[in-house]
Amino acid sequence: MKLSFINPSPNEDLPEWESRRGIAAWPPLGILYLATMLRERGVEVSVLDQPAKGMTIDQTLKWVKKEDPQILGFSTFASSGRTAALIAEQVKEENPSVVILFGGYYATFNADRILGKYPSVDIIVRGEGEATILDLEERLRNQGKLEDVLGINFRKSGAVVSTPDRPLIENLDSIPFPDRNLLDTEYHSMVAGAKLATRKFTSIVSSRGCTYRCRFCVCQEFAHRTWRARSVRNVLEELRCLSDQGFRQFIFVDDNFTLNKKRVMELCRSIMDERLDIEWLCEGRVDTCSYDMLKELARAGCKVIYFGIESGTQRILDYYGKGASIDQGRKAVDAARMAGIDMIVGSFILGAPGETEEEIHNTLELAKQLPIDLPQFNVLIAYPGMAIWDELKINGLLDEEQYWETGVLVSDACPDGISSAEIKRMIHDGFRDFVLRPSYLLRQVAMAPKSSFRMRLVLHNISRIGNIIDSINKIQ
Repeated sequence: MKLSFINPSPNEDLPEWESRRGIAAWPPLGILYLATMLRERGVEVSVLDQPAKGMTIDQTLKWVKKEDPQILGFSTFASSGRTAALIAEQVKEENPSVVILFGGYYATFNADRILGKYPSVDIIVRGEGEATILDLEERLRNQGKLEDVLGINFRKSGAVVSTPDRPLIENLDSIPFPDRNLLDTEYHSMVAGAKLATRKFTSIVSSRGCTYRCRFCVCQEFAHRTWRARSVRNVLEELRCLSDQGFRQFIFVDDNFTLNKKRVMELCRSIMDERLDIEWLCEGRVDTCSYDMLKELARAGCKVIYFGIESGTQRILDYYGKGASIDQGRKAVDAARMAGIDMIVGSFILGAPGETEEEIHNTLELAKQLPIDLPQFNVLIAYPGMAIWDELKINGLLDEEQYWETGVLVSDACPDGISSAEIKRMIHDGFRDFVLRPSYLLRQVAMAPKSSFRMRLVLHNISRIGNIIDSINKIQ
């Protein structure tokens, strides 16, 4: 059999609040892992990253027709699920015998709804897909019983069958490295809208899952609050292979890269011992990033770190279940600056239930007080799989049938909150105030020649300042 995989483009009717960051910026590792597993078994595979290639739906349909797979799989998120369904529908019209699979977060948490709404979708793969896709390929090739495949939903005799969950993969070293040669696309890292990578770039994952309980994250449910890591030796081997292929810049897309300090420091020292000529980006929790660890990150080539600071009000942080304090956020940013991390990005979430204007102002002010290089302000959104989605549902504030595909802005769902329109206005003004500070502009310009990452950031912010000035002139 032949299997083809598609990473679909954003939905055409993507709500204006939905973030497009990361789309077409990083290789779709999920389907690359699946395709690589299948190919090592001798199965013919092909992969299309639709947004990275800039292909329309019609062009994508022509690609599918040319590939002529017996099985077509889609990696889906809330931002792209309806595009996947539209492509699947038209593929089925052309060739009804193609078996259509959906996987990813969107599919995992909406399995029955997708099968109920979209007849063109045949099977939902829930959770991690590496073992499931091998099992499915074998059953479909031999016309075996789908009931024996763990972790899927499918239709049978007019009803939806849901098989038991598949256990998580315990030994991540057993999974082959994803073959990035399956994609003939050049990628550029996007961080908070800024294109930062200037050399051959790709993404890499060194661990999976997270043990924390953040209300706004689906990772804990997807990975059952379990964290598993590849061995340092295994990660280093992949980095070495990618370096030999000419890759020089990386982003670690782990759910929680800095969870285990000892492992992170061992990886950093191994990179230095190996003398790899690489630069990289990662995310870090403010309560797990000590100065000595951040110093090792910087020495090993970490140029950009992304901290989830989230709020300038402890009450809101506690509501989010972040498990960290404002003071820890301050200390982590200061430590990263002292350790020599080139750029620090701070992420903030606004619009929690009952969050006041003063509390939102606290967060915008905190961003200006911290020595970060780029703030990313997000309006809180709830999706299936998040604890906050379940909370809204229990409290009668959410019509699931209306919002399961798009998500919902929490501030609009809660009657005691500030409207999303007002929050967006505050974010606009907050970013303007952040980037127009003379001290900030002078520091960025002075440090830009020392770093290609920072130079890209300066150019990005200059363009955004122009947009801000244009919008101010229009208002006047």
